[in-house]
Amino acid sequence: MNSNSYDAIMLVSFGGPEGVDEVMPFLDNVLRGKNVPDERKREVAHHYEAFGGVSPINAQNRALLAALEKELRDHGISLPIYWGNRNWPPFVTDTMRAMKNAGVKNFLALVTSGFSCYSGCRQYREDLICAQLALGPGGPQFDKIRVWYNHPDFIEVTKQHWRQAAALFPADRRAGVRTLFTAHSVPDAMAKISDYEIQLKEACRLTAEAANISNWSLGFQSRSGPPHQPWLGPHIGDAIRELHAAGIRDLIVQPVGFISDHMEVVYDLDHEAKKLCADLGVTMVRAATPGIHPTFVAMLRKLIQERLDPNFPKEFLGSRGPNHDVCPPDCCASGRPAAASRGS
Repeated sequence: MNSNSYDAIMLVSFGGPEGVDEVMPFLDNVLRGKNVPDERKREVAHHYEAFGGVSPINAQNRALLAALEKELRDHGISLPIYWGNRNWPPFVTDTMRAMKNAGVKNFLALVTSGFSCYSGCRQYREDLICAQLALGPGGPQFDKIRVWYNHPDFIEVTKQHWRQAAALFPADRRAGVRTLFTAHSVPDAMAKISDYEIQLKEACRLTAEAANISNWSLGFQSRSGPPHQPWLGPHIGDAIRELHAAGIRDLIVQPVGFISDHMEVVYDLDHEAKKLCADLGVTMVRAATPGIHPTFVAMLRKLIQERLDPNFPKEFLGSRGPNHDVCPPDCCASGRPAAASRGS
C-alpha cells in the first residue's frame, strides 16, 4: 500500500461490558471456542460485577481517542479516527462498515497492544480480515501499526511512572524496594512461536536501565486457560510469595504489558495482589499505566507519521531495532494445532 494513501485510522481494542446485563454475553464473546472452565468464567464475571458490570476500558479508549485526535490535529494530521472492538460494541465489523459508507479506502489499524503475540497482534488482524470478508468487495484495506515495546517514548513513560511510585516510599527505604513488572500471561505454546516474552523482558530491561532500577523481575497475571495447560509464569501471586520469602517488604508492581488501567489491572493488581501483599506484610505500590500520558500519545502520533511519511525517523532503543511494519504470514501464530490463522 502506498504510504501516502491512508485516509483514516482505526483504534482496535478488546472491548468491555458497560452494565451487569452485558457481562455474561461479553464473556461469551471473549471465550467462544476456548476451553475455559465454567467456574473460571463465573470468577471473571464476579470481577466485573464488583464494579457494577462496567469495564474501565471503554472510557479509557474514549479518552485516548480524544487525546490522539487533538495530538494529530496539533501536528497538522487531519485523518479521522474510528474505534472498533473485538468483543463488544463498537465491533470491528460495524466500524469498518461505517468507514466503507464514509468512503474510506485505506486505513491504519492502531491496536492497543505494544507486544507481539497471537492474542495481542495476529488475532486483531484476523478480526479485521473477517470484517473485510463480511463486507464483501470494496471494503477498506488496512495496514497495522508496528508494536512499540522498545520505543523511547514508551520507555520514558514507564520510567516516569516508576519514579512516581518509588517516591511514595520513605526515602530511607527506597534502596530496598523491589520491582515486579507484570504482563498478561499466554499459553506456553503461543509464547514459544512469538517474540512476546523476549519483547517484554526487553521493555523491562530498558525501563530498569532508564530509571536506574537495580532489582527487578517479570511476573504474569490474568491467565484463563484450563489448569492442565502450561502458561507463562511465574504467576504474580507466586512471584509475590517468593519475594516475601526472600525478605522483600517493599514492592513496586508495574503493569508494563498493559496500556491502561482496565479490569485486569484494577482487579488483579489493585485488588488481589494488593490484598496478598497486605496479608504478607509487604507494602505494595502499583505504578500507573501509560493511559493518556502526553508522551505516550505523542508516541502513537509518531508511529502514525512513520506510515504516512517514509522519511519520518523510526525511533527505538536497544539492539533489536524497530519491529516490522508488515507481519510475515507465519507471524504470531496461535500455537493451537488445528488453528487456521490468517496472515495479512
